[in-house]
This record gives sequence, structure tokens and C-alpha cells, in this order.
Amino acid sequence: MTTSGPDGPVGRLRLVRQDELPLLRDIERASGEIFRDIGMAEIAEDEPLSLAELAHYQEAGRAWAISEGADGKLVAFLLAEPVDGNLHVAQVSVHPAAAGRRLGQALIEHQARLAAEQGAAGLTLTTYRDVPWNAPYYRRLGFIEIPEQRLSPGLRAILELERRAGLDRWPRVAMFRPR
Repeated sequence: MTTSGPDGPVGRLRLVRQDELPLLRDIERASGEIFRDIGMAEIAEDEPLSLAELAHYQEAGRAWAISEGADGKLVAFLLAEPVDGNLHVAQVSVHPAAAGRRLGQALIEHQARLAAEQGAAGLTLTTYRDVPWNAPYYRRLGFIEIPEQRLSPGLRAILELERRAGLDRWPRVAMFRPR
């Protein structure tokens, strides 16, 4: 399906094919490079999700991408999974060459429609509180921070996994957006 953002068409939004999983790793690596500019080199150097982890989302029909051009090159993707009655956005990555065109927003809006169709209460995600293209960006898309005392068991478990991976060196938050 061709999807549109506030400024017109943004590309073809579709499910990811199995043969495209290595491309998701490339997009994630490229999109992480910007973290170097703000003193978070460890994030830029972090290894992308494995092919097996990506296959988990792809096989479940929860890996979405935006492709552009005649060759259908992937430029952005989103991974999601159900968590505690919500559709949890596990990863959103946009290749830097395609940044600033609201592709991440198009993927989020698509997931919000899917959440509504599936009867989920809304969308959740975890992200960095102070990184401009993380929590501040998601706030502009309608997400609100979930206070720690209101975290669901699934979100607590996700944040704990992130803590064990060392991602909490910088402040992390869980966020919610009603569908």
C-alpha cells in the first residue's frame, strides 16, 4: 500500500519479506550513527538485532517497512509485538538518507490503525528520554510518559532487559499512546 504523510506520498508501506531481513540490519546500523554526534557512541556501535530476532517479527507479520523507488529499496522499518493489551513498538529505524520525511511517523500511524483493528488499547514503546529524535519526537506524535508505578509487567520486563543490555546508561522511559 502506498502511504501518505502530511506532505504527500512517503513510499510503499508493506510487510517485510524474509529475504529483506539483512537490509533491516543495515538500516538499523546506519540510523544509529547519529548517536555518535551526541556522545552516545556505544549505541551507534551496538550490534543490530540478529537475523533470528528479526525473523521472529517477520514470521509473525509484525515487521513493516517503507520502500521507495522503482527498485523498492527499503528505507525505514518498524517492529511490533503485543504486550499487555497494547501493540508495543519494539523498534523504529529510518535510514539517514530518508530522514526528515516523516517515514517514522507513517509507520507509527499505521501501527495505531492496526492496534485499533486488533482491539489493543494503544501503542507502547521504550526510548531515551532526552534524545531529540526519541521521547521528544514521540511526544509530538501523541505519546505520553508512563510513570514507573503504572508500568505494566511486560513493560517492566522490557525495561529490565534494556537495563541488562546497558541501555539505561542514559535515562529511558516507557511511553503510551491511545489508539
